[in-house]
Amino acid sequence: MIAVIDYKAGNLTSVMKALLAVGAPAEATSDPDAVAKSDKLVLPGVGHFSATAFLEERGLKAAIRERINQGAPFLGICVGLQWLFEGSSESQDVSGLGAFGGRCECFAAGLKVPHVGWNSLEVKPSRLLQNVSSGEFVYYTHSYRAPVVNETVAVTNYGAHFTAAVERDNVMGVQFHPEKSGSLGLRILENFVRL
Repeated sequence: MIAVIDYKAGNLTSVMKALLAVGAPAEATSDPDAVAKSDKLVLPGVGHFSATAFLEERGLKAAIRERINQGAPFLGICVGLQWLFEGSSESQDVSGLGAFGGRCECFAAGLKVPHVGWNSLEVKPSRLLQNVSSGEFVYYTHSYRAPVVNETVAVTNYGAHFTAAVERDNVMGVQFHPEKSGSLGLRILENFVRL
């Protein structure tokens, strides 16, 4: 079972529909016990980084960390990717998981934010992005972006390069929305389901 973690941030329904469309057994939950028993974890997200405080308050952060440490595949989407880092300047007092170093920052002054629409990927070898080629387009809507780190497996350029996808072992995240990225997005979700 894939636990789609409900922390009262947007796009839960569209992520659930996309996972079900690729044949994944998925269940939305805010229950740490359900997270602890899940085979895989997906953390969706749209909106303000402060919403991730819910994960700490409800004991979900500890349950997620434990399942990750046990080897369960984890996929963060949009704010879910940002939460994998140490934190975000969008909400200074809320810490991320810290699976990757660095903090998320707003796009540079002068760029239109939020960054909304289709943009292309530059891809490195990755299990999550297998059969995805550089130059293919995915759908974004975000005002904050994660830094490029050693574990970055795809970048997009909007003013400068930022992390489009990150992966280390069983921990993965995408800044774009695979559930809104057409057939390419479904392909990426299928890759995750097959892990």
